[in-house]
Amino acid sequence: MATTIMLQGTSSHVGKSILTAALCRIFKDDGLNVAPFKAQNMALNSFVTKEGLEIGMAQAFQAEAAGIEPTVHINPILLKPTSDMGSQVIIHGRPYRNMGALEYHKFKREAARYVNESFGRLHDLHDIIVIEGAGSPAEVNLRDGDIVNMGLAEMIDAPVILVGDIDRGGVFASLVGTLELLSPAERRRIKGFIINKFRGDIELLRPGLEFIERRTGVPVIGVVPYLKDIRLPDEDGVVLGDRGWRSDPRESRGCHKPCIRISVIKLPHISNFTDLDPFVFEPDIGIHYTEAPEDLEGVDLVVIPGSKNTIHDLKWLKERGIAEVIIDYARGGGRVIGICGGFQMLGCVIRDPSGVESSVKEIKGLGLLDVETVMGKEKKLSQVEAVVKEGVVDNESYRVYGYEIHMGHTLCREKKFSVMVRREGTTAEMDDGAVSEDGNVWGTYIHGIFNNDNFRRAILNEIRSMRGLPLQGLVCFNTKRDEGIRELARVVRDNIDMRRIYDVVR
Repeated sequence: MATTIMLQGTSSHVGKSILTAALCRIFKDDGLNVAPFKAQNMALNSFVTKEGLEIGMAQAFQAEAAGIEPTVHINPILLKPTSDMGSQVIIHGRPYRNMGALEYHKFKREAARYVNESFGRLHDLHDIIVIEGAGSPAEVNLRDGDIVNMGLAEMIDAPVILVGDIDRGGVFASLVGTLELLSPAERRRIKGFIINKFRGDIELLRPGLEFIERRTGVPVIGVVPYLKDIRLPDEDGVVLGDRGWRSDPRESRGCHKPCIRISVIKLPHISNFTDLDPFVFEPDIGIHYTEAPEDLEGVDLVVIPGSKNTIHDLKWLKERGIAEVIIDYARGGGRVIGICGGFQMLGCVIRDPSGVESSVKEIKGLGLLDVETVMGKEKKLSQVEAVVKEGVVDNESYRVYGYEIHMGHTLCREKKFSVMVRREGTTAEMDDGAVSEDGNVWGTYIHGIFNNDNFRRAILNEIRSMRGLPLQGLVCFNTKRDEGIRELARVVRDNIDMRRIYDVVR
């Protein structure tokens, strides 16, 4: 039977997800059987479990930190925004239905049943559960029927640590203000503060720490430094606004040496942009997330990533003038890769006769691949194993692993990108993707394709060879990720009072 500890935040993006992962690894290293839990997550970065079920990518990463296999029970409800007012609601890994914000708010009391079921399963299997809240518990308009912050804490009787982000400023006001908006019973659940993303001399911060402890009666149990040297996955697209050219994962901006320049289109409904994470560990890569057509000038590779609303985002590409630039770039010999929704956009046409994504029944694609996509009502979810065909990259074939999450079916009249040899847990033989006649444009439904080290190295070394850059050896993405998790756990352990954490857990 598990004990619990819950991390809530003064707002979104204060670092709850990363701190949850850190505590999961710390407890694992201390010999405990630990699991993460987020009752409800709103994110467009998602992961497919071995059972072919969909959860938030952040929870999959936390499970990796905990050393357990990801299941739907660590994230029973996933909301994938389709517009500013509505989301696709995923329950226990499967699409339930699309709901507007008000409809979902009314649905939360029913949703609590699924949350309780999943928490109960984890409770029976683990020693400790590290729970992540969402947004802020001080959103008074959302308090009724809450299933992810204080409502959940009360439901399962969990102690709470409140996390504030000092890097954005106003951390003391946000911590005090959050407490002021909680009920007396909710305030009693707050057992400590963690101040996250601190830069500077801790001695200059001490008067503030002493003040807030006197003011609230709640101890500050940790001040975690800004983790600028640790590359970890981001939960959602809001972070992309801060991303510029990167030639090294330790640099926030600037490409100060010869490098391969990759431009990623920052679609309005961009999803699974974590597909690009493996590139940041390469020694000579600059990645830029862009919404401007002029940013595509002189790049070595353009990537159109996944989208939760492919038709809307394709219209946006055309309206912004980016579509025309991509077409001219490809026809001039430039390399373009589309993943999932990006693959669909590269084709001749996308049809949505049932209005799955949009009221637009048909839209012309970029025409760079001779494929046609029809949106369907059934979402395809599966971990896959595939063989990338000879000639896509050099003259070798490559065995790759990943997962698919998409609603459409694509008819291809081009050379196929790969053959899926294992899908939905069984042997398969299914064509995937397409490659243009000149080989410079290709698309695939396989998310995580760049996690495959040999395949990624082959793509990059082909570009390096053409640019006259030195060829590079193999960079193991999984090793780099685990190094990041271990370093994260070390930094967090060194900067929070773990004795107090263990005292809080119950």
